[in-house]
Amino acid sequence: MPLEVYQPPHRILLGPGPSMVDPRVYQAMASPLVGHTDPAFFEVLSDTSELLRYVFGTRNEFTIAVPGTGSAGMEAAVVNFVEQGTKVAVFANGFFSDRFTEMCRRQGASIARLEKPWGEVYSDEEAESFIAKESPDVVMFVHAETSTGALQSPAAIARAARACGALVVADCVTSLGGMPVEVDRHGIDIAYSGTQKCLSAPPGLAPITLSAKALAELRGRESSCVSWYLDLKLIDEYWGKSHRYHHTTPITMFYAVREALRLCRQETLEIRFARHRLNHLAFVAGIEAMGLSMHVRPEHRLWTLNTPRLPAGCDDGAVRKRLLEEFGIEVLGGFGPLAGEILRVGLMGASSQRSYVLLLLSALETCLGRDGAVRAAESVYCH
Repeated sequence: MPLEVYQPPHRILLGPGPSMVDPRVYQAMASPLVGHTDPAFFEVLSDTSELLRYVFGTRNEFTIAVPGTGSAGMEAAVVNFVEQGTKVAVFANGFFSDRFTEMCRRQGASIARLEKPWGEVYSDEEAESFIAKESPDVVMFVHAETSTGALQSPAAIARAARACGALVVADCVTSLGGMPVEVDRHGIDIAYSGTQKCLSAPPGLAPITLSAKALAELRGRESSCVSWYLDLKLIDEYWGKSHRYHHTTPITMFYAVREALRLCRQETLEIRFARHRLNHLAFVAGIEAMGLSMHVRPEHRLWTLNTPRLPAGCDDGAVRKRLLEEFGIEVLGGFGPLAGEILRVGLMGASSQRSYVLLLLSALETCLGRDGAVRAAESVYCH
């Protein structure tokens, strides 16, 4: 018997990614293919670069998207700027800084790590002291840590990196398009993200931007990048004037991300950021009204990825299973040192909506046997 056309179940995606996709992005993906060397497609790439500069807050010439998820963006940052013996300073306070470390280890880098518990962030003084002490070639930090819900300020890290001549790399996977990144204002040299979080496109592309300094170092590199597919020098030639063939680009994904970015600009970043912040505050008010707490201190919380702490003895797997089966809502739990202690709730892009916040809080009231959450959230919206 032939298989039927696949029909996925209806889900409300409120986990750490992917997020909900706007119908207009789905519509863009239904557009007919053109070739990856067609002049019309190079216009799509040009539009994508321009729109990515807007959301990154940069004028960087090299602002593109590489094929793959956010991890491909991370690996592209590492393999193009870290070699055998490169001194790398890593601000370690979550899962993705550990992934930074592992990728750099495989490159043969000399790694210095400054450690903090998952969910904490670094003060300006700690950042400046660490970088001055280590005098690294490259500094890496996670701007928006998806495993904890913590936001790390880039200002002191980038300032201290410039003082010692180091390149600074920022993981913006869970912030780009939902919270200010401001690459140029902070002086970040390499920043990357993913399309499936706050941009609300499907997973499959990793936006990345390089400062003039980083681009000069890339173009001046004499050794070959260990990764052919993520060699940004080769990809630069494809995106640049020569359009030299490198790989067959995922054309439909570029249709999607171009439309998702166009919607960002149409909404404007100012309004978009305000929307994410308001929905975050309403969700937190609901969580606290149920007698629960957030894992991260208020001044360091992401608006895009919320981490409420579960009541003692609560089975997070049972809560998440009930949310999925009875309400069609996906959220995820913690892992590593936070396994069984938190939920990870994404309010990103098209998932950052008042209706979804209220629906989730109502569902949590039922699952946890508590009340007051919806009323508290409504009071934030009506304030």
